Amino acid sequence: MKFLSSAETAKKWNISERAVRGYCAQGRILDAFLTGKTWNIPETAEKPSRIPRARKAPATLLEYLRREKEGGLSGGIYHKVQIDLTYNSNHIEGSRLTHDQTRYIFETNTIGVSDQAVDLDDVLETANHFRCIDMIIDNAARPLSEHFILELHAALKNGTSDSRKGWFAVGKYKRMPNEVGGRRTAAPEEVPRRMRELLASYSSTGEKTLAELIDFHVRFETIHPFQDGNGRVGRLILFKECLRNDIVPFIINEKLKMFYYRGMSEWDCERGYLMDTCLTAQDSFKEVLDYFRIPYKK
Repeated sequence: MKFLSSAETAKKWNISERAVRGYCAQGRILDAFLTGKTWNIPETAEKPSRIPRARKAPATLLEYLRREKEGGLSGGIYHKVQIDLTYNSNHIEGSRLTHDQTRYIFETNTIGVSDQAVDLDDVLETANHFRCIDMIIDNAARPLSEHFILELHAALKNGTSDSRKGWFAVGKYKRMPNEVGGRRTAAPEEVPRRMRELLASYSSTGEKTLAELIDFHVRFETIHPFQDGNGRVGRLILFKECLRNDIVPFIINEKLKMFYYRGMSEWDCERGYLMDTCLTAQDSFKEVLDYFRIPYKK
């Protein structure tokens, strides 16, 4: 699919560029997405009518997330996903912020009063993770690409102490070898090729199953393309691809952490272990969807 800029679309439709950007921000141009601050608009998109048609009720989780994000709704599924996914994904990577502190940062954009020292990187990466979730919601329908993965990493690590280290590549692949769980990962010089091969293989088929999404996640974590932040970027991608394929997503919490790590390490010889762990997490997320009365495929 070919995409046009807001300026090109404005000229095509004979309206102002500001009007085009407004239609995009309102979600009135199907499959339009942001790259940085630039809107990408499908060449085949039709000009919205000046008077918006009555909006249909959301039919999928992605539609609910987009509607609530756009409207700034508090206390709904968007609000809960932002807090729970951010807290749990950061926590299993070592963040010391509590769930309440994470909630406070999201709701007030302030740190709050605490009688304990708070790690600044934990705060920055929490705020950055909120932005990353917005990115995966905005770009959920967009095919997964190397460029988007690098953008996620750049957004997650922006402004952190890592970003000030000369050897740490923010928004770029790693420059130094690293391990995960004592296991070797792809050498830095191998990463670009292996990531391209992984994405080519993943993109070669259409609609994905949960097993295929999990397999991609394991392959991504095995490559471990970044110096740090691989787990969080990988889980963000997994959540995005669940939304894109209308699969109920899931959040790995502290209770499932060791089962999750063990399942990934045994994936090539026994897939059932990680599948069961993810299905358990998915069941928990279905309970949340039931509470908010959001439909999903059974």
